[in-house]
Amino acid sequence: MNKQYPNRFDGTLRKVSLRIPQAVYQSSGILVFGRRIKSLVFTTDLATVRNVNADAILAVYPFTPQPIINQALLMTADIPVFAGVGGGLTQGDRVVQLASYAEMQGAAGVVVNAPTDPEVIRRISRIIDIPIVVTAARWDARVPEQIDAGAAIVNVAGAAQTPEIIRRLRADFTDLPVIASGGNTDETILKTIEAGANAISWTPPATKELFSEVMRDYRAGKEHYGAQ
Repeated sequence: MNKQYPNRFDGTLRKVSLRIPQAVYQSSGILVFGRRIKSLVFTTDLATVRNVNADAILAVYPFTPQPIINQALLMTADIPVFAGVGGGLTQGDRVVQLASYAEMQGAAGVVVNAPTDPEVIRRISRIIDIPIVVTAARWDARVPEQIDAGAAIVNVAGAAQTPEIIRRLRADFTDLPVIASGGNTDETILKTIEAGANAISWTPPATKELFSEVMRDYRAGKEHYGAQ
């Protein structure tokens, strides 16, 4: 008699970990060094990094990049990390140096902000062998220039305009790998994929939101499995 085995295992303590919306898996994915990436979680929170089922981490934050932050993320994560190296507040030589150091630390790719000068991207592309991801917050002439300078992947973060920006990209760059923010509903995620996104970046609930649910259960006298 053949024993039947389940096709998944969630455990007890980890079954309440964060789960990427299922609609994300309708995307084609992006192959990076042989690994197919369909979902990226947009976070630098170490607890989230250890408790989410995303394919990769999109580690961008609104401060000047610091190698020690990349080091902490890379030591914590068991999936690829795409590390922010500046291009907005941080410019010029420092961005190039940070990109080189991020590769040495083990980052799977580096992310530069929308204002990054194409010449800086060109300089980065000469010294690293991991993909440069450029963020596009809107469509303008600089985006094609950044791609021509060496950006290998575009991360579209245009809020409600995201699908339209992707369509503009696809008109000129048919095979360009595109990551895009898809929102928090299956409907918006699918619209983003239909517009041409290959992978979706997902913003997880804040720790405060997650704890609010846990504390409501505690106050009601319920056990909440997964909280310490």
